[in-house]
Amino acid sequence: MKQGLFEITENIMLTPDVYKMKLRGDTSEITAPGQFVNIKLDGLYLRRPISVCDCEGDILTIIYKVVGKGTEQMKNMKSGKLDILSGLGNGYDTSLSGNKPLLIGGGVGVPPMYMLAKKLIKEGKKVSVILGFNRKEEVFYRDDFLSLGCDVTVTTVDGSFGIKGFVTNAMENIDYSYIYTCGPEPMFKAIYKAMKTEGQFSFEERMGCGFGACMGCSCKTITGYKRICKDGPVMKREEILWED
Repeated sequence: MKQGLFEITENIMLTPDVYKMKLRGDTSEITAPGQFVNIKLDGLYLRRPISVCDCEGDILTIIYKVVGKGTEQMKNMKSGKLDILSGLGNGYDTSLSGNKPLLIGGGVGVPPMYMLAKKLIKEGKKVSVILGFNRKEEVFYRDDFLSLGCDVTVTTVDGSFGIKGFVTNAMENIDYSYIYTCGPEPMFKAIYKAMKTEGQFSFEERMGCGFGACMGCSCKTITGYKRICKDGPVMKREEILWED
């Protein structure tokens, strides 16, 4: 983990409530796809955790959805610097993927799949991606995954783009060796029941400190309680215990 100032170089709208921000700074602590950063914002006590979408050289890319005061403040930032804790979380382990990994992102769970896809492709893997959204107007980053060379399927709940239904509807027609996913818990539970292989799940959770000190984001696993921010956010399929 490292604290530093990052300069905003770009902040653009991807959909009506989703934005992409690029920042320049010391990215040396970002070592695995699936890690996140924690951003300090003026007038707000708690930092805002945002997953890493991409990291190239000294340029960090994040994608965030405007859902509250913090992200509302962020969307209006065109320049300036942000105080950021970087290199948080454990990230995805690509050594377990096999040759045909399947990446599934739901909504704002899509961004970390991008850096993961890049890494898996560099390792010579054949990458398939399912992106799940509610409607056509929410779809983002489809073309970016295609540009990497991924096989991309989009699902929308209302059928306005791609396959109508949920990400699990698209899983049936894909041959895969392992699953990586990030998104909301209801989606996770459906994937968990439908998947034919092992996999890794990146959990979204409200966080206090973001580095394991406050214990505010603990969850129960087969080996006891783990902190989403430090022991996660990525957890293997076999260690997850679902709350009823």
